[in-house]
Amino acid sequence: MLRNILKFNIGLGNALLHSKRFPCKQPQAWVKYSTAPERKRIYQNVSISQSDNGLYEINLDKRKLKTPGGKLFTAPNEALAIAVATEWDSQQDTLKFYTMHLTTLCNTALDNPTQRDEDQMINAALKYLETDTVCYRVEEPYDLVDLQINEWDPVLHWTEDRYNVKIGSSTSILGPEIPEATKETFRQHLKSYNFWSLTGLEYVITQLKSVVLALAMIDRHLSVEKAVLLSRLEEEYQIRQWGNVEWAHDYDMYELRARTAAGALFVQLSSETSSVKRKLLQD
Repeated sequence: MLRNILKFNIGLGNALLHSKRFPCKQPQAWVKYSTAPERKRIYQNVSISQSDNGLYEINLDKRKLKTPGGKLFTAPNEALAIAVATEWDSQQDTLKFYTMHLTTLCNTALDNPTQRDEDQMINAALKYLETDTVCYRVEEPYDLVDLQINEWDPVLHWTEDRYNVKIGSSTSILGPEIPEATKETFRQHLKSYNFWSLTGLEYVITQLKSVVLALAMIDRHLSVEKAVLLSRLEEEYQIRQWGNVEWAHDYDMYELRARTAAGALFVQLSSETSSVKRKLLQD
């Protein structure tokens, strides 16, 4: 049995398992690939193999895994291949595709159904700066104002210092006016990511509705749990005030953590260039 690759990425693995004022529609591929109907598991063994072109393939018994678009499923490195293989190996009698976030992200990168290039992905990600979760502030109630200042300001200031930019916050429904210099700095930073890593980063930004929180987490300034909690700050405040349906709240929280952690792990593994040591596959 393949062992959980999440041990390979310290700090993200333990977390794996929000409405917005200006919701941005997720690329249809993420929705399509993660909501595929459940199917019965008909394979016994999962393995990986390296092809002549250096890419890694996933084998379900003797069959090669393919994408929903019909392409041969290939991962750019061994680390990501093992992570995907682990998802397939951990499925029980029924394949639950909505739990296979890394597979979904790989399928999105491989099929690229919307045919976007890296510049288009960067533009889509940067749009979240204009309505970033941590940039919009309320004027009342005052205890929520204080909560936003105490919880959001530190990460906002850290990001501004880290990237030497000005972002700011606003109580306007339109959010703060982001300087062009700030957008350009982030644009140049995002250009350092490859296509696969951008796929994961955009996914994380979409989950958190925040460029600030996503980059702070990818930089490991924030844990997955903290980033998710900050993205849900207003919701958590309202829940404390008015109560909630406990099971629904817990389910939403764990699902958001799972998607966010998977996206962050995908970014890290997509940037991995060295081979995973064989001992990671051992007990």
